[in-house]
Amino acid sequence: MDLSHVQAVHKFLEMSAVSYPDRIAFIQDEERVSYARINEMANQLALWLLDQGIKGGDRIVILLENSLEYVVSYYGILKAGAVAVPLNVDARAESLAEVLTELKPAALVSGAKSEQLLHDLGTAEFKIPLMLVKSPTRPWESTGVRVSSWDEMIRRGRPENPSLAVAPHHLASIIYTSGSTGKPKGVMLTHQNIVANTSSIVQYLHLTQKDIQMVVLPFFYVMGKSLLNTHFAVGGTVVVNNNFAYPASVIRQMAEEKVTGFSGVPATYAYLLHRSPLLAFRERLSSLRYCTQAGGHMSRQIKEQLLEALPPHTKLYVMYGATEAAARLTYVEPELLPHKIESIGRAIPGVTIRVLDENGREVAAGELGELVASGPNIMLGYWKDAAATGRALDHHGYHTGDLGYQDNDGFLYVVGRKDDLVKSGGHRIDPQEIEDVLMATGLLLEVAVMGVDDPLLGKKLVAVAAPLNRETTANQVLAFCLGKLPRHKLPAEIRMVEALPKYASSKIDRARCLALLGGAEGSRETAGNRG
Repeated sequence: MDLSHVQAVHKFLEMSAVSYPDRIAFIQDEERVSYARINEMANQLALWLLDQGIKGGDRIVILLENSLEYVVSYYGILKAGAVAVPLNVDARAESLAEVLTELKPAALVSGAKSEQLLHDLGTAEFKIPLMLVKSPTRPWESTGVRVSSWDEMIRRGRPENPSLAVAPHHLASIIYTSGSTGKPKGVMLTHQNIVANTSSIVQYLHLTQKDIQMVVLPFFYVMGKSLLNTHFAVGGTVVVNNNFAYPASVIRQMAEEKVTGFSGVPATYAYLLHRSPLLAFRERLSSLRYCTQAGGHMSRQIKEQLLEALPPHTKLYVMYGATEAAARLTYVEPELLPHKIESIGRAIPGVTIRVLDENGREVAAGELGELVASGPNIMLGYWKDAAATGRALDHHGYHTGDLGYQDNDGFLYVVGRKDDLVKSGGHRIDPQEIEDVLMATGLLLEVAVMGVDDPLLGKKLVAVAAPLNRETTANQVLAFCLGKLPRHKLPAEIRMVEALPKYASSKIDRARCLALLGGAEGSRETAGNRG
């Protein structure tokens, strides 16, 4: 489908509401909602916001779990010419207060889960004049915040499309990074950024109105948001399941709803392989056309196991991207994955990626450098952070911070992040290489390798690992690695835990992994490689 003519993100919804008004766009539990109804609700919200004095460029925060209200809020805010700022509903009070102070939002849309936290924070100090709450219960009269009920707004709202011009260069959304490499940064994405990336993803995944996407990733996460936009762009269906803690229910629903697409990060697939009845349901997943993976490096072990476990007709797309790229930068064609299984693939349509040295010169095939991307999907910059913007963007494009190389066939490989390389005993070591060897033992569900301060080595290598079963010992894992890694790359310590701590996006939280090493929580056993 050619989406090059689309000027604004919310036009995806409006076009599908015209082309497929009665098609089910959204499924969650017993809720099934058509494109026409979602568009009407988004219009009701947009016109209500405009009646409340919301202006173009105003930031509006969304504090909602994946739900119909989230979808309506996202597109309704964009229809009003405002900027959608989705935040993690599990954010702690201190970090939420910091972000709200930085954003100075004109309004905030909340559910019951976040209302109590917002009330306790006293939102008047963040100058939020207007809140729209799903079934409000707290006493807001004394706070100076004007609070309206979601249900009342929908009941009284007007269903027509707002006659408001939104230009491609206008800011559409600010999406905060997870903070895995420091303080979370607000990535500014224009309508053009999101439309361009959506169009490219639709093209290489061959999406159509027949596609039904299972969504277990949060919509506030850029990858989750791309699942919503791509399927609404083609008139497909999104099935929301917020219960991935119970993966059996997800697999069962995929079969019942005849899901054609599933997407996840590495941890998602590790849990599907080892904590769900994927193999038992394999024959019932006859509609599953493809699976996509992004959100960080996935070990060769997991990829190979997935290729064996998935139905033979299901294609696996390994992808690479960044919030700063509106989601996606590269992908591996499924038919080439067995031959390029360690690669992140080639640039998606409309994107250029080069491997540059420290002086900005492109290096030869096989030589190491930084991956630098350019294209219409690259962000404007970071919200109120000119210094970070200057480090990430220049005339070459977006500096990903990832070190890698290109082979003679033009396929790209990431060997680690510039910031993650560990200097231990005079050696510069890539933790990703060691993680891959640890996963290749077949004994682990997931693992993270980090450098910890050491008076002799500068940094010593430590691993936090979740075993596949309770009988696995750290010494067994280390014994396997003895013949696979040189001595200086062997972890000095392996700490076994029930599960690795993660962000809401299911990406591994390395800072909290490191914190585990300072205490005994979650620990069952530690093995050491000494001397």
